[in-house]
Amino acid sequence: MTETAALSGVTMREARRDDVPRIVSLILLGAPKQVRAQAEIAQEAADPAYLTAFDEIAASPYNTLFVAEFNGEVVGTLQVTLIPGLINRGRKRAKLESVHVDPALRGRRIGEAMVAHAVDFARQKGAGLVELTSDKAREAAHRFYRRIGFDQSHEGFKLKL
Repeated sequence: MTETAALSGVTMREARRDDVPRIVSLILLGAPKQVRAQAEIAQEAADPAYLTAFDEIAASPYNTLFVAEFNGEVVGTLQVTLIPGLINRGRKRAKLESVHVDPALRGRRIGEAMVAHAVDFARQKGAGLVELTSDKAREAAHRFYRRIGFDQSHEGFKLKL
């Protein structure tokens, strides 16, 4: 456990299949511009497509889905994807995706503990760079990432297929 995790009381572990509904609800709770009722979130989180996606992530040697536990409950999630490449003499990158903390528990250093764990994990896997993207509407998340040492160095683009 990292020092930050010890300070925040957070335990990090790899996600299990039975965590999927909670992970999905954390993602939906943190989605900008989408206010949903608890019943709607629970119904969406029960969609079997999420279990299929989890199985694909779990089967990939390049992807690891983590959850943060606080007082025995899953309160956060993030995914680490390792990306081999040719740039900088083959430097491997780690990309953080879907970093979400239960909105009711923000400000307790849980996100900081999660990201510290992910960075340690990436380093152990040989990554020389950690990157992430964040929705432009998540201004508080941007302040958080800058505070913990990330540089806002690139402009991102997406193409929905």
